[in-house]
Amino acid sequence: MLKLLQLGSLLLFSSWALAQNTFTPQQPRQKTMAKSIAKPLKIDGKLDESEWSEAPTVNLEFEVEPHQGQKAKQNTSVKLLYNKDFLYIAGICHDSLGKKLLRAPDFRRDFELRNHDSFGITIDGFNDKRNAMTMITNPYGTQRDLLGFDDRLYDVDWDGLWRVRTSRSDSGWVAEMAIPWQTLRYPKNQQTHSWGINFFRNRRSSNSTYSWSPYPRSFSVNRMEYAGVLDSLLAPPPSVTNIRAIPYMLYAYDNYKGTGYEKQGGSGTFKPGGEIKWAINPNTVLDLTFNTDFAQADADRQVNNVTRFSVFFPERRQFFLENASLFGIGLSPIEDLAGGAMRIQPFFSRRIGLDANARPVPIEVGARMVYRSEKRNFGAIAIRQNDGGSIGNTDFFVGRFSENIGSQNRIGALFTLKNTNDYNNLTGAVDGFFRLSNVLSLSSMAMFSKNSNESNTGLAAYNQLHYRNNQVVAWYTQSYVSKDYNPEMGFVSRNDVLSNTPGFYLTVRKPWLPKWVRSFEPGVFIEYYHKASTGHLQERQLNFNPIWVNLQSGGFAGIFYANYYQRLDESFAPLDIEIKPAEYNYNRYTLYLGSDQSKKISYFLNHERGGYYDGSLNYTSFSLRLAPSPHSSFNLGFENNDFKEVGILKESKSVQLYSIEGRLALNPRLQLIGFYQKNTQNNRDTFNVRFSWEYRPLSYIYLVFNQRGFTGTDFTKQQEQHLISKISYLKQF
Repeated sequence: MLKLLQLGSLLLFSSWALAQNTFTPQQPRQKTMAKSIAKPLKIDGKLDESEWSEAPTVNLEFEVEPHQGQKAKQNTSVKLLYNKDFLYIAGICHDSLGKKLLRAPDFRRDFELRNHDSFGITIDGFNDKRNAMTMITNPYGTQRDLLGFDDRLYDVDWDGLWRVRTSRSDSGWVAEMAIPWQTLRYPKNQQTHSWGINFFRNRRSSNSTYSWSPYPRSFSVNRMEYAGVLDSLLAPPPSVTNIRAIPYMLYAYDNYKGTGYEKQGGSGTFKPGGEIKWAINPNTVLDLTFNTDFAQADADRQVNNVTRFSVFFPERRQFFLENASLFGIGLSPIEDLAGGAMRIQPFFSRRIGLDANARPVPIEVGARMVYRSEKRNFGAIAIRQNDGGSIGNTDFFVGRFSENIGSQNRIGALFTLKNTNDYNNLTGAVDGFFRLSNVLSLSSMAMFSKNSNESNTGLAAYNQLHYRNNQVVAWYTQSYVSKDYNPEMGFVSRNDVLSNTPGFYLTVRKPWLPKWVRSFEPGVFIEYYHKASTGHLQERQLNFNPIWVNLQSGGFAGIFYANYYQRLDESFAPLDIEIKPAEYNYNRYTLYLGSDQSKKISYFLNHERGGYYDGSLNYTSFSLRLAPSPHSSFNLGFENNDFKEVGILKESKSVQLYSIEGRLALNPRLQLIGFYQKNTQNNRDTFNVRFSWEYRPLSYIYLVFNQRGFTGTDFTKQQEQHLISKISYLKQF
């Protein structure tokens, strides 16, 4: 093992010296301008107004993928205009293959970028080379938008108010965007503005990415230090009354059947509510919510967990998703598996307004204020939740502050307070992010938690060193969680643990690879988990990834081998199979296969087999996607856990999870979406159907039906049904 780590270190620092392809930002920065016009434009994707013929034009000539630095194979041009109300952007995406091979598998807002032809713009209105506001569309006018900070923290579910229409022809496609000045954030008291800006295009049939201002392929277009400049812009002063009001009216019918529910039968209720967003100034935004409802939020999918780590269900509710990057700090295992299986977040918004079974708990009123500037950011959230019955109200408060240091570093602090009738829970954290070089960064955090009715104080901390260039991605993460750490407004995967997770993988692009292979990426991922209170090794994973290939089409294939050591100090019962305390060693083998997800028919396969504690477990997950047109798509999923001779009773059983999901769309604004899951564990099923009509920008009509059923402890069928109709209306002042 020591030799493997030494080899990884040698490869890391050798590649550091040879990282000539991860270039520094271009100097001087590329510049462009926008032309001022008097009249408003009709947004239809046709560009037939005379003003477009006179607009300044730039071309996307830099190829990011697959051959960084070469001249783009397809011509893409961008035009910029503005008037007193809007910034207009036109992306003209020429294509030698015409419109027949344009890829857009669905009309889902915030679509999966890698699966679509797309054109986008990213704006840094303060020109601080840190903040990014990104807006993207596909050839059918579907929208995706996000807020980014340092190309590391993202609000991917932020929905900005902007409009886009597209047109398609035999020579390619055109996107025409109109962004209101109220949506953008930029300094006041300036007559002339210079913004950081970049334009990019994904041509999916060749799996190519082009940009205007060059950036390395190991980064993203949201790394704003690589952006160009939109110069001499006479933007109007930010509006003093930049207020967005979204009132709504909702009718809900709830029906409960079964001995497991206190309520029985059906009942209906009407509820008014709404949200107000006030951009007090370009730096400060205040959000207010009352009688908060999340009928439009996507329902959670069922998961069969066979690990010793708690399952993390992501936030799906829009009010909490916005500005999540400021409050949602912590250790996440998502990026490059760098954190192993550990996740530590001092604040996790799902602890508000949802019970342990993901059922809504009424939120009476809430407020969030966020201030962002070149030097510092701070924010606060206050929520009152009505638990009902004898429990009474619960109050939640979150405070966050971060100070930017230099061009790419920051330090910060966060604290949460949960106040109930019986006790208070306080959690505090201090954190830092330091970009030590263009390719090397360090993230750190220290946390504590304290209950007013308990004497012990819980502690947690982590450090993560992360390196990325065009040839190597490497990391070393160490985390600690004490036995008493209990952030009741946060999330932690596991208590009483000290983890160490080093790892790396190579990105090899050489002429000797077959033409259908874009990159060969072997790697080593190591995870050690010790019990913090005793120092005993509790779990070890030695993961070797000798084969991983990314195909030119966007597909992939990989093989993993993992050696596991597990020490159980107390019994463990995955999917109701009880395993006795003991020490276990076993090996597992994994195969990953995935096809080009942008095609009309695509698939994904994950198959694992081998030992599992004192027996064996074969696991298969397979999904098939059918997308005959962007107007219709269907996903069929199957998952099976097949246990053999596992546990105290030497049980052999199979647990299946079936799923089907469909989306029918007349256009990106009128859609019918549904999914069904059947879990043979406890005979649990979930059914969700959602009709959504965006009848004007960010104003919706929803019809939602949810049903959940399972076999209770008394072996009788339990079932709950919810029918919801909701109409919301956005008014901008």
